Parts: sequence; structure tokens; C-alpha cells
Amino acid sequence: MKILFVGDYSGFHATLARELRKLGHHCTVVGDGSRCMDTERDIDLSRRPGLFGGFGYLGKVFRLWPQFRGYDVVQLINPNFLHLRPGKLRYFLRELKENNGLLGLSLAGSDPVSVKACVEDGLFRYSEFKVGNETTEYVRSTPGIIYKWLNGQMGDHCRFVYENIDCAISALYEYHVASERYLPATLLKYAGIPVDVDALEFREYEPAPDGRLNLMVGIKSEMELFKGTDRLLAAAREVERRHPDRCVVTVARDLPFNQYLRKLDQADVALDQLYSYTPATNALQAMAMGKIVVSGAEPEYYDFIGEEQLHPIVNVVPYDAQIVDTLEKLVLSPAEELKARSREGRKFVERHNAARIVAARFVSAWNAAKK
Repeated sequence: MKILFVGDYSGFHATLARELRKLGHHCTVVGDGSRCMDTERDIDLSRRPGLFGGFGYLGKVFRLWPQFRGYDVVQLINPNFLHLRPGKLRYFLRELKENNGLLGLSLAGSDPVSVKACVEDGLFRYSEFKVGNETTEYVRSTPGIIYKWLNGQMGDHCRFVYENIDCAISALYEYHVASERYLPATLLKYAGIPVDVDALEFREYEPAPDGRLNLMVGIKSEMELFKGTDRLLAAAREVERRHPDRCVVTVARDLPFNQYLRKLDQADVALDQLYSYTPATNALQAMAMGKIVVSGAEPEYYDFIGEEQLHPIVNVVPYDAQIVDTLEKLVLSPAEELKARSREGRKFVERHNAARIVAARFVSAWNAAKK
């Protein structure tokens, strides 16, 4: 098949494209490289800030658009698949649908449906937007963010996208559950996040000579409050203060992807994100490398993927005292327990998120949508 991926998050589509090429498919990835991560893409569509950056971006899109025709499959990363307002996005969506075959949507990031599930539908005990009945610091520091997602223009655009796609393929449990209310089961499939396990060397945890665990917090500044990495870092610092002989905290901030991986390689524990029920790209890559991961791993997630044995992720919930308690217990864990988590993490990713497995799920979903 000839496949066009439009947009990307943390190399999600780029990893899929690499695996699909191994299977003989022709793939083109168009996007901005996830901004500071600078992930792989075949055609760069980065947008510079400011008014002139916006005009330049739109002009570039128009110049490139004639190349995006004649594909068997077009897979969008999100209803907001370009850095444009809904009205302009609708024009380009129609163009893609009219000039290509199957139109698919990757459920891999926030959209009005997922935000509504978090804010109004009560599907989750906590999220990036609400913890219980309380709004998060992210919402309080970003006035109008919920309105932005749920107002008429954005809601109408998302409905338009949902009405025009031939299939939707979810990356995470949360996005899948949120979209079940709006998409028929025949259109909605789960694939998970692809991880190139062959490219990530596994090294089982071994205690450092000084006996200290290296706790690494990876931070993208623009996502710090959204992911809760500010609170994870504060909790890690507190545990470091209490047990300076048992742990040391390092920070990887706004690093390109390859530099981030090199820093992660020196860590023992990766502190990923706070508000998710599930591990995402950074956590899965870290587990593939043998790192112990602190992230979301609620029972609903394990049940959803049918995993009864391997539960390697240290589940963390968004309550400060509990975060500190969870990290403190981890730091004081015996080496054999940490080694077991390290081994199980790699097995978990190989079983559920290896790129070949996720790519096969995408191909299966596309083939089903063609019938």
C-alpha cells in the first residue's frame, strides 16, 4: 500500500512508517518532528511563531498539497492534523478525502471528544483537566482552555472529522474509551503505541557502585503542567532530600529525541507522567531499555489489553503525598525487586507494543475498513 501519515506525536507515525516499509509498503510522513523532539519525517511542515510564521506555514501547505494525492491510505494524527484553524483544516480534509483512498484517524492526542470525556462525562477518576471534582493546575494556569476545546467551532470540526473518516485507531485506553460513545465499533480499533524494540538495547537493572538509584524526569516545557512532570519532579526532589544515600534526581528538559535517549540510558528509573491511566511513548521506550517506569498503569488499562501477569509499571496517582510515598517505597525496594520490574518491562513492551505488532493492527484495521 501507499500510505501518507499527516502529523505526528513523539514519533508515533514515524515508527509505524519504518516498520511498514519493512513489510513492503510505501510510506510518507509529513509533520513538524514533534517540535523540540525533532523526530523523523519525510516532509517537514514546521510552523514558526507569530503572524508571519502563520502566513508562511499556510503558503508552504498549499505548495506541498498537490503531492498528497493518490495514496491508498491517509492517516491523520489528530482532528487537528495541521497547525491551522478548524475552517482551514476542513478544506484540507476534504482535499485529502477526495483525492485519496481510505481516510484514517489516529486517536493519539487531545480533541473535543477526549476532553469532554475528562471534563463532563465522568469517565475517569482523574485526568490532565480534573482530579475528582477539582480542576488541575494546568487548567487554572491556562484560562479558557476547556472552553477552547469544547466550544462550538472546535466541537463542530471534530464531529466533521469523525463523520468523514473510514476508521479510527486508538493509541491509548483513554482515547479509545472516550471515542466509543461517538464512533461505531466497526470504525474504532485499538492498536497501542508502536515501539521499535530492536533499536533499543535492553540492559537489566544493576545497582550502581554507590547504591543510588538515578531517577530521571523527562520534561517538555510546553507540556510540563499538562503531564504533571512538575509535581513528579518536586516529589522526586523530596525523596532525594530524605534519602540522599539511596537516590539522585536528574532532569532531561526539552531535548531532541536522540539526546533524550542517551540521557535515559544513564538512568535507572524514568518518571513519565502523572495524569494518565496508561503508559505512553516515553514510558514504553524506557521499559524496552530495561528502565523501571513510574507512570499511569491503572487496573482498567491492564484489563483493557488483557494483561493478567506482567504489571511492571509503578502506578502513580495525582496526590502529592501519595506520589512521595510511592517514590520512597520504590527507592527503598530491594535490588531483586527492581531487577524483576526491569525484566518484566521489556517483556511487556515486546508483548503489547512492539512496532511489528502495532503495525499489523493498523494494517488489519485498514483492510477491515475497505470491505
